[in-house]
Amino acid sequence: MSHDAPIATPQRPPKLGRAVRIGLVVAVLATIAGVAVRAYDYHRVVKWTDAQILPTVQLVTPETGASQQAMTLPGHLDAWISAPIHARVSGYLKSWSRDIGSQVTAGESLAEIDTPELDQQFEQAKADLARAQATAKLAVLTNKRWQNLLTSNSVSKQEADEKAGEAEAAQANVLAAQANVDRIAAMEGFKHVTAPFAGTVTARNTDIGDLISANNDSSQPLFTVSDTTRMRLYVEVPQGYADAIRPGMTVKLDVPDHPGEQFTGQLIGNSGAVNQASGALLAQFEVANPKGDLLPGAYAEVHLPMADNSHTMTVPATVLIFRAQGPQVAVLGADGKAELRNVHIALDLGDRLQIDQGLQPGDRIINHPPDSLMQGDRVQVANATGDSAAKQE
Repeated sequence: MSHDAPIATPQRPPKLGRAVRIGLVVAVLATIAGVAVRAYDYHRVVKWTDAQILPTVQLVTPETGASQQAMTLPGHLDAWISAPIHARVSGYLKSWSRDIGSQVTAGESLAEIDTPELDQQFEQAKADLARAQATAKLAVLTNKRWQNLLTSNSVSKQEADEKAGEAEAAQANVLAAQANVDRIAAMEGFKHVTAPFAGTVTARNTDIGDLISANNDSSQPLFTVSDTTRMRLYVEVPQGYADAIRPGMTVKLDVPDHPGEQFTGQLIGNSGAVNQASGALLAQFEVANPKGDLLPGAYAEVHLPMADNSHTMTVPATVLIFRAQGPQVAVLGADGKAELRNVHIALDLGDRLQIDQGLQPGDRIINHPPDSLMQGDRVQVANATGDSAAKQE
């Protein structure tokens, strides 16, 4: 019996055509989706980049001058009368009796100067006067004798006239010696340094034993006496507001050492001319100071009442652009582009500026303008939530 080996039948490979097609379709769809996502992201990045190129700005609107009822200016206070007291005689300071802060009356002694040289000159002047008086007395007696001799023709007329002239010259010498004594006596009175008027001693620049040099322009005063019952307030008013200084006007002022308390000043005059260096008119006010609260030399903030001025615009100082063209501000136009305008600053109030040329009511002014901002540049405005809305054409 024969056994035949089974013949192996070759197997056909599985059909893969449908699966391949499905895979290709999925791959194509995935590729298309990826390209679409990348394109979308690319456009978003381009749009975001373009938005970042446009500067984001904030806008402010100018205030009209009619809303400004007062202008605050710096001022300084001085005593109504202030006298530096210098020495009229040389010597050494013997004593002083009044120090700074002391209230003095007119003619009250402040110090005494020891003047040994002047005292010796005074004694010599009195001796010269006594000698001149003795000489004059002898000359008068001699003149009388010669006049009697002249009546008896015992002497000549010429000799009698000479004796009369000598008597007159001796009398003149007496007057000169007396004047010299009176002059030195007056100088002796300056040994006592006195107050010229009632007030307060605001400075003492000497002490016992100091060498005192009279009539020396370079030496500082021994004392300073000031009358502070009234004060003088000086305010420099810019030329553009000089017309605000009117006769009889009053101002309010604040001083740092009396917070919350206001004082009143009454206009007493002005310089009548504009200082070329400061461009301002100097105004002087009288301020009552019965309690002595105000101090000479003190700084004051003066509130000057202003008349309505509708052509003046008030803007923050942060809108200003300083370039070669001079002061400018950037105004946002209706087309979303910046317009640079030349302006004239009427008054600098520190954090605010008063502009009288270059702006109109309702202008949209760019606050904190970028340094690179140029004429015609497009900007975007930040909205109230802090986001930015780009201005589109």
